Formats: sequence, structure tokens, C-alpha cells
Amino acid sequence: MKPVRIGLLGLGVVGGGVWTVLAQNGSEIARRAGRSIEVTAVAVRDVAKARALVGPDVRIVSNALELVSDPDIDVVVELMGGDTFARACILQAIEHGKHVVTANKALLAVHGNEIFAAAQARGVMVAFEAAVAGGIPIIKAIREGLTANRIQWVAGIINGTTNFILSEMRQRGLPFETVLAEAQRLGYAEADPTFDIEGVDAAHKLTLLASLAFGIPVQFDKVTTEGISHLASEDIVHAERLGYRIKLLGITRRRPDGIELRVHPTLVPADCLLANVEGAMNAVLIRGDAVGLSMYYGQGAGALPTASAVVADLVDVARLQMADPEHQVPYLAFQPEAVVDIPVLPMAEVHSSFYLRLRVDDVPGVLADLARILSGAGISVGSMFQQPHGDQQADIIFLTHETREGDVDAALQVMQKQSFVRSDVTRLRVENFS
Repeated sequence: MKPVRIGLLGLGVVGGGVWTVLAQNGSEIARRAGRSIEVTAVAVRDVAKARALVGPDVRIVSNALELVSDPDIDVVVELMGGDTFARACILQAIEHGKHVVTANKALLAVHGNEIFAAAQARGVMVAFEAAVAGGIPIIKAIREGLTANRIQWVAGIINGTTNFILSEMRQRGLPFETVLAEAQRLGYAEADPTFDIEGVDAAHKLTLLASLAFGIPVQFDKVTTEGISHLASEDIVHAERLGYRIKLLGITRRRPDGIELRVHPTLVPADCLLANVEGAMNAVLIRGDAVGLSMYYGQGAGALPTASAVVADLVDVARLQMADPEHQVPYLAFQPEAVVDIPVLPMAEVHSSFYLRLRVDDVPGVLADLARILSGAGISVGSMFQQPHGDQQADIIFLTHETREGDVDAALQVMQKQSFVRSDVTRLRVENFS
């Protein structure tokens, strides 16, 4: 059988990894796919650099649009990034009847509905295992392995940069800015780390996970997103004292009245599996009604782990290339006509426990007044401790029972107006995953 002919858009870290994996494991991959998979053309800016890697037998072009319309290409692998030119290339590839493999989570989180609809109309595949959690096969696990389940919630550490920063802050007691600089030096964080540290990258990935888990359209614009740049070292210390660790989590949960869709720093019990994922590793915890809890752990980035996911998609394409398009695995796990636009709940309607820290004058009656404010908002306190801060001030830390976020918002507004409160109230959500 003739090989699957690949057109590779981009030959950077991940593109180079794909080339390496196909070169090293080509015979093993062909045994699994039933046919060989060969890169026959690449589109890059630096032609000379690409030639040094791929050798003389691969066609190199500088215009990606030229490659996606090439009749000799079966599958276009988009590894350029960005959501403008990459979108144009993918839509043109689909128009020309080519299957697409991409690692571009930002593109799919924003334009996925359009891309999947175009692919459905043309009868081609769009595969994106590498778009979420690097080498962890989480897309396939949800789309195929958990098909029998009504998934109740998904929670994940899906950004390695922030997990590395939080791990280092906890283990070494260093402030955020110091650890961020170290992450940049080691290559875990970009020169402009905004997408990582402000939770945007995790929100892109969560958008796709929620669609796969619940059969809803991709809707990145509805994800509530908070990053870790405001996180103080003292909160990590206090969390540890309370038996928790702080992780940046993407959480999506099915509720009777809608879907929760949120990314934020979260206190997780120290004995929970997610709390013990350290460094730049990723992990996703899923609860299904039949399977119960399952966890998926591994490297969330890097050339070869991400390339592993890209090549896995290529094998799927090779296996299904001759299949009836009507019987291929759906892009978002559910049949296209069964995707339902379930409402995404505003954060005010989300229920969680909360960690609250505020600096106050260390005088009699303050604690009673604060407890009265919380009680008046219908918020029950699970535990509390006070940390002296000098200058006749103290930090008071509350851990609440599960409550509605809108009620916490109301209570914090009242607290902030009290004359004895000397700082903004720090609020972090707590999830027990029980």
C-alpha cells in the first residue's frame, strides 16, 4: 500500500520532533498503521536550516499555502502556531480534501467550531491530540476510552510552566518573580510568559477538554481565567499549614443548570494525586459515572512528547483514511448533530470552598466582626487561624465550607470597607475532588 504523504507546516521544536520520531521509529509506526508515513514536503521560513535536517529528498517551500493545495500531499500537519495564518492554511487544506493534524490549541479553542464544521462537510479528519497536555493521550482517552461514561467533571494541571513555578515556590520558599526568572532561564517559560502565567494557555486547553467531555461547542470566550502572577509566597505557606497545596487548575464540571468552565489557582488537599504532580509535569483527573476516578499523567510539552502525540494522530489518519467519513470517530467525541450548546455558568453561580486571607488591626472584636459578616452572607467557616504580622497587625485566614461564589463576593465587599482591614482580601478556591 502506498505511504501516507505528509506536508509539514513548521519545522521548529515540535516539527523537528515529528521528523525525528518518524525517522527513528518509522518501521514500528508502519507496523501499527498498516502503511508507512513519510514527510514529503515541509513549509518553513529558513530553507537552509530545514535542508540540513531533512536532507535532499524532501521538498521545501517557503509558502505554506502552496503546500496545503499540493495534490501530492495526503495529510497537512500544522505546527506553526498562531490563529490567523494557521487558520487560513487549515481551512484551505480542508477545502482541498486533506486531513489535518494540529497541535494548535489556541486556534482550535477560538476557531474550532468553524474548522470542525468545514471538515465535516468535506469528509476529512481534524486530529489534535498534541493540543492538550503534550504526550499524554488525554484526547483519545476522553473521546474513545471513556465513551461509556457520563463524565461528571474534569480537573487538570495542563500548563507545565505554572506548575514548575508553583512547585519551586513551595519547595524552595522563593517569591514568584525569582522563580519566573529561573523558569525563563531553563526554557520552561517564554520571554513573554503572559499566556502561561495568566492562565490563557490552560484556558485554551480546558475549552477543548470541556467540549470533549460534555458535547458542547468550543467557547474559549466563556472561560473564567485567573493566573498566578498575584500569588504570594505566604499563601503557599499558609495552604501547606492547612494541609493543602496550590495548583493552577483547569476545571470543568457538569451541573444541573449548566457547565462550570474555569482556570484559577486552587487549594488541593496534599494527599490528592493532583497535589503531588510537581515540576513541569501535567496531569488530568476525570470522574465518570461508570469508571469513577481516573488520572492521566505525563510530560505536557517538549519536542518528543508532543511529537509522540502528533504521530499518534497520523497513525489514526492512516488507519481511517479509507473509511467511510460518516463512521469516523467524531472530532469532539459526540456526533456533530448531538453537540448541544449547554449554558456556561457565571462564576457567581459556582459552588466551592474558599481560602480567605486579610490583614487587619490586631485589636479585640475584629475576628467577631469578620465572622459576623461571613455568617450574614450565609457562609460557614470550617477553620481559621491568625498569624501575627507586627506593627499591631495580623493576618487572619479563613477556610470556608462549600458555598456559592456570589455570596463570597458580597461578603468580601463588606469586609473590604471595614476600617480595621489593612489589605485587599486574598481569595483562593478550594477543591477536594471527593
